Amino acid sequence: MRETLDDRAATLRNRMTDDLTTEGVLHDARWSRAFREVDRHAFLPRFFRQLVDGTWGPVDSDDPDWLSMVYRDRVCVTQLNGDDDAWRRAVDDGAVTGVPTCSSSMPTIMAIMLEALDARRGQSVLEIGTGTGYNAALLCHALGDEHVTTVDVDPGVLERARGHLAAAGRSPACAVGDGELGWPDRAPYDRVLCTCAVSRIPLAWFTQTKPGGVVVTTLNRSIGAGLVRLVSDGGGRGEGRVLAEDGRFMPLRAHAQSWANDVLALARAARPDERGRTALDPTLVVDPRSPFEFFAGLVLPEVVVGHGERDRVHLAHPDGSWARLRRRDRGARVDQGGPRRLWHLAEAGYRRWLDLGRPRRDRFSVTVGPEGQRFHFDGLDWPV
Repeated sequence: MRETLDDRAATLRNRMTDDLTTEGVLHDARWSRAFREVDRHAFLPRFFRQLVDGTWGPVDSDDPDWLSMVYRDRVCVTQLNGDDDAWRRAVDDGAVTGVPTCSSSMPTIMAIMLEALDARRGQSVLEIGTGTGYNAALLCHALGDEHVTTVDVDPGVLERARGHLAAAGRSPACAVGDGELGWPDRAPYDRVLCTCAVSRIPLAWFTQTKPGGVVVTTLNRSIGAGLVRLVSDGGGRGEGRVLAEDGRFMPLRAHAQSWANDVLALARAARPDERGRTALDPTLVVDPRSPFEFFAGLVLPEVVVGHGERDRVHLAHPDGSWARLRRRDRGARVDQGGPRRLWHLAEAGYRRWLDLGRPRRDRFSVTVGPEGQRFHFDGLDWPV
């Protein structure tokens, strides 16, 4: 008997869920059932695939690899530059350029965040960033549709997600709005989950969350990003920890670093004020897999990273400071310019990190309130 699309999807869905369990990111039976029973492909009838040259090509259900691509542990980008016409141009021209502005996140990071949320059936959840609607469907499956509210700033994105959810038999409350403001109409919530990255954690999320409620989000930091989980006091403050698991999402649109391309262009082309060599491997500073990378983000706040040809790494800050590195067999060559020497700060930070006993990201706590937002470790603190 010929295998149907539903049979093939069920096989792939179960395999994906088994992989998430084997990798140790999925433990709770409720979320395991949700991943096994909610069709991801129902929320991804079309998406973009990044090609070797960096452009984006279209993939839809007519592509023979569509279903297998949907059920890989990969991000599926569904919008570029906030422009829905990009899809038509990609179909007409074969590929387009652009920056992702909507996607279905990697199932791994979705599982990590859903479990960190620690929500129980009957508790109310506010999701910031509806995207395709797939994550909202997982929440509905585990908690009940009437307890899920999802908000997106893009009316077109929300309308498509609403259609996907309805076709899947799900009906959470869907609202168009700026996620930074939460959604007070259905507050207070037991849980807030943000599926995009934030440069600062909005206080509205804590004023709209019950005392003891949980906020889970990712940080919009080019160096030292990741997941945080905080407990709300119900009055605009929260405290919690950086999670051991890493997580990188596209930013909340209000938190996008629009200046980044300009300062990185300066780092690529400017004449150096100082040249030298370093024994510190740039990978230790910029690679999310490096145990030092989170601490590097604390000593290089607001610094953005770019990568060039021939193992080049660029660092830049909006104050005009920059560093340009080219890896060598032992260390790297460093050019620097602007009012500060960013690579000297990185080297000093690395020495400090060694002196502190090489703490990894999950050793750091976080506090948020009207007076500010800080990371903490061993009596020391840094701004978020």
